[in-house]
Amino acid sequence: MEQNKEMTASESLALITKTMNESRKDIVQRSGKYLLLWGILLTVFSLLVFSLWTATGQPDWNLLWFVTPIIAIIVSSILKRKESVSHPDNAISRMIGGIWRSFGVFVVSTAIFTLLFAKFGHTLGAVAVAIGLTPTILLLFGMAETVSGIAVKNKAITVAGFLTGIGGLILYYLTASNCDGAEEILLFMLAGVVLAVTGLIVKHQNK
Repeated sequence: MEQNKEMTASESLALITKTMNESRKDIVQRSGKYLLLWGILLTVFSLLVFSLWTATGQPDWNLLWFVTPIIAIIVSSILKRKESVSHPDNAISRMIGGIWRSFGVFVVSTAIFTLLFAKFGHTLGAVAVAIGLTPTILLLFGMAETVSGIAVKNKAITVAGFLTGIGGLILYYLTASNCDGAEEILLFMLAGVVLAVTGLIVKHQNK
């Protein structure tokens, strides 16, 4: 009787492990096109904001960044509807979704608070500007991507997260003294390129 119970427990554990691994594989397989989408959007909007800011001298063009998630949500919904197979939510997909929703809330909140505090001359605004919005967002972005890569056990996504977060931070501080605000935006273009390449790698891995 005890042996049967042990076998049942072992079989249950094996089934759970198999299901989790299949879920990770499924999520990684689907994530390639979304990584590619966000990579393209980051690259395009970085070049757009940089060009308009440089041409006009007006940093207000950064408000265009708030359009990015709207476009991403619309395109993602279209892509999801075109998927031939339905993919029910599971613990891992909910965790990945939670990671990126948290990232979005943190980034949007940080950007809004920095803009408002700086505009109205609040002391916190000066602190936020001194720290730098660009490196903060790059670091948050890299952390979210790295944690996602670890969660789905994909080295390409994990490495891309380190390159975006740590690499972006290093590049920022190496070039900060020689760059103006507009040129900092190009760091997001590099992050977009890394993300797009990661998407292509993931899609190739799952052919």
